[in-house]
Amino acid sequence: MTMDDLAEKGLVLLGCGKMGSAMLQGWLAGGLPSASVWVNDPNPSDWLRGTGVHLNTDLPAQPAIVLVAVKPQMMGAALPTLAAMGNGTTLFVSVAAGTPISSFEQTLGTQTPIIRAMPNTPAAVARGITAIIGNAHASAAHLDLAETLLRAVGQVVRLDHEDQMDAVTGLSGSGPAYVFHMIECMTQAGIAQGLSPALSLQLAQATVAGAGALAEAAEETPAQLRQNVTSPNGTTQAGLEVLMNTDTGLPPLMQKTVAAAADRSRELRNG
Repeated sequence: MTMDDLAEKGLVLLGCGKMGSAMLQGWLAGGLPSASVWVNDPNPSDWLRGTGVHLNTDLPAQPAIVLVAVKPQMMGAALPTLAAMGNGTTLFVSVAAGTPISSFEQTLGTQTPIIRAMPNTPAAVARGITAIIGNAHASAAHLDLAETLLRAVGQVVRLDHEDQMDAVTGLSGSGPAYVFHMIECMTQAGIAQGLSPALSLQLAQATVAGAGALAEAAEETPAQLRQNVTSPNGTTQAGLEVLMNTDTGLPPLMQKTVAAAADRSRELRNG
């Protein structure tokens, strides 16, 4: 299955909130004809209305792909409407957090090709990272197509086992919130040292964003980059001695943070 097949047979997008809109914007910019896209969304934005896609109309009987982007709590009502497409040639891709592949198989049929994906919120600015895993009926071509579609909003990685989704959820799925809180904390620390709130926020945001971009672009490891800016007995070393304390610093705190989120993901999965 290729992007040409997609254009010919059609793509159905179930749910078009922030994540769905970001993906759709990427696909249309990448050349997917709007006439090949069907979107079902109860509260379409003005932007969506102006894209030229088929909006809240009858769906094709066997589209190439259905991308499920509704909130998990809406899944129970949304999925049964697509059950007739199951056990066929239509590939289902879900970006709904916490809904396992087995849940889709129960509604759509066990012969349905299904791919579960976990993106994160920087997808809204095409800087996300998405982890994907397919069921037994998702072929290599299916995974390639899903990866091509999801690259519209950032990087894509493939998992070996669905159980890894809990760790992905704890690290990259929930991770943007950890970084946002770090920006909040850095901002407050700057204010405490005499900076104005606006200036401190600007410095914190730019520092985190710039360091992240450098970490991705540089050939050196993050550890080496850290060492590069740490002069012996200098200011950075003084700060790192607090942050890197193995008892009270960031290492044990980050371990506990990611573990708590991953454990909660497992709890939700197991009911």
